[in-house]
Amino acid sequence: MKHIHVPSHLKLPAFGLLPGDPGRAERIADAMDRANLVSENREFTLLTGSYRGTEVCVCSTGIGGPSAAIALEELSRLGVETFIRVGSAGGRQSEIPIGSVVALTGAYRGDGTSTAYLPTEFPAVADFEVTAAIIEAAVQSGLPYWLGIGYTRDAYYVRDEELDELLKQVGVVASEQEAAALFVVAASLGVRVGAILATDSNIWLPEQPSAAEKQRLFRRGERHAIQIALEAVVGLASKRRI
Repeated sequence: MKHIHVPSHLKLPAFGLLPGDPGRAERIADAMDRANLVSENREFTLLTGSYRGTEVCVCSTGIGGPSAAIALEELSRLGVETFIRVGSAGGRQSEIPIGSVVALTGAYRGDGTSTAYLPTEFPAVADFEVTAAIIEAAVQSGLPYWLGIGYTRDAYYVRDEELDELLKQVGVVASEQEAAALFVVAASLGVRVGAILATDSNIWLPEQPSAAEKQRLFRRGERHAIQIALEAVVGLASKRRI
């Protein structure tokens, strides 16, 4: 494929994990039973392997909706049918500490990419079965998690304080940059997408930890999110085989 740089005749596993960070793709590979590098180009690092008997691929998408949409388009053409975004996000409720795991049921469409696919009136909603598998994996892990609507935006360093306050009031749990695009593009392509995130910040915390402590907490949350995503894939695969 043009951007991911793999032969068009290559057949990928039915399940794919989509981290933004190429480094996170490698950390997911470390948590798998087997993983092999397929290609590296720009923000896209693609690996294939297996976890507990289930074949799965991992592809980083970089930052934002445009590159995430490219990855979804190209991977779906190579055979991937079910995706889980394994990302980072800012917590958006004061009771969500840094390092928390958050599963998204949908997203506020504050991005531009999704509007190129479907009108803004179309909801950005995570696939129900994928989300249910994520929740089941989180429950079985015994790890605490948050569930709710995310806020997808393009301009990382720009804040709309009035909108931030409104979204807080209606219970939005996290802010990030890819979910809405992935949910809408998936709907247009007829594939499934869910999202599990680890929080690396929270603008509403009354006290902010040091940068080093934020990083430590985030890395712990990231490990939990990776584990939950991999277990969710196993759960989805077991239902697929029935």
